[in-house]
Amino acid sequence: MTAGLLLQYIVVALAVLFSAWVVLKKLAPNAARRLRIALALALLRAGRPAWMHALGRRVAPAPVAASSCGGCDSCGPPSS
Repeated sequence: MTAGLLLQYIVVALAVLFSAWVVLKKLAPNAARRLRIALALALLRAGRPAWMHALGRRVAPAPVAASSCGGCDSCGPPSS
């Protein structure tokens, strides 16, 4: 296998993985979030190298702020 053909396979594989990730985020955002959390937890385990910890923090999704009352998420003074 020549180097050019190997490079072509790598580029195509990366394009397919990127496309699959975009479709997953569009069609199943909760599953994509759970996948990111699982991957981040695996990378952030104790005893892992520093570069894995940095990658795990980068992969981890942003925390979701939960409403204390479970209502409309428009916490503020009541309008009169």
